[in-house]
Amino acid sequence: MPVARKRQPHPALIALGAVGAAGAAAAIWGIGIERYLFTLREVSAPALAPGSSPIRVLHISDAHMAPWQHRKQDWLASLAELQPDLIVNTGDNLGHRDGLAGIRRAFAPFAGIPGVFVHGSNDINGPAPRNPLLYFSGPSARHREPTLLDTDAMDAFFVEELGWKDLNNAAISLTLAGGRVDLFGVSDAHRNWDRLEDLPSAIESLGPKDAGTSVLGVTHAPYQRVLDAFTDLGADAIFGGHTHGGQVCLPGFGALVANCDIPLKQAKGLSTWSHGGSRIPLNVSAGCGHSIYAPVRFACRPEATLLTLTARD
Repeated sequence: MPVARKRQPHPALIALGAVGAAGAAAAIWGIGIERYLFTLREVSAPALAPGSSPIRVLHISDAHMAPWQHRKQDWLASLAELQPDLIVNTGDNLGHRDGLAGIRRAFAPFAGIPGVFVHGSNDINGPAPRNPLLYFSGPSARHREPTLLDTDAMDAFFVEELGWKDLNNAAISLTLAGGRVDLFGVSDAHRNWDRLEDLPSAIESLGPKDAGTSVLGVTHAPYQRVLDAFTDLGADAIFGGHTHGGQVCLPGFGALVANCDIPLKQAKGLSTWSHGGSRIPLNVSAGCGHSIYAPVRFACRPEATLLTLTARD
């Protein structure tokens, strides 16, 4: 009597099952685990005027805060224990119409620490559902009917309660670590709210610099036109956010999209921006949040940066 052979699964079905299992595992990791793995990245760069004392800068970006995100709020609040010399906030703080409640809880411990901030579009317009595949076609477009957020209340909290300075298309001068530091910044270049033409007069109003003055540029979206203009205006270092570091990255490769025209290899972390014969440190934060409509991080942990700026030779 012939013996019936056990039918083996088709190789294509085995491959399809493996791909499906890998995709499910990646989704579980990115949605359920990695987006909560808040990370402090510590780096240093020579950027200050010769002879300057080091300045420890805590760079925070893209919190996209919703009121229920208590783990993120607690982690941000804990960063006050670092006692930095300066906080640079590169925008997109709000991620919900009631997000300011979470921002207050997260940033209240920073009161009294010198800080500066600029706006991202999500400090003004609320988030909306978006097809993530559209990011591969270029920078995202503006929503036709955005939900307006309470930007004035957020700014009042930053300025009046925390003591931070508003750098939206403006310039200021601070004394940090015993030396003069001039800072200038622009509002969100992704929405063409940057007014680079206003910066020369704003910088001039600070008075003449001496040899010991250091200069920092701050932007939400690190578009090349902004980085080039900041370099021409004499920035010794530049801070940016917006990119989320790609948010969903390919291990071993990095960001697949940046939502602006910065080279992908510079969409996250500390690098060097070159323009007009100058080479200056550029720190682009991958941010610590995400849209409530895209709750995922993969191969791109949520982060803040403690950047120690040191004197140039």
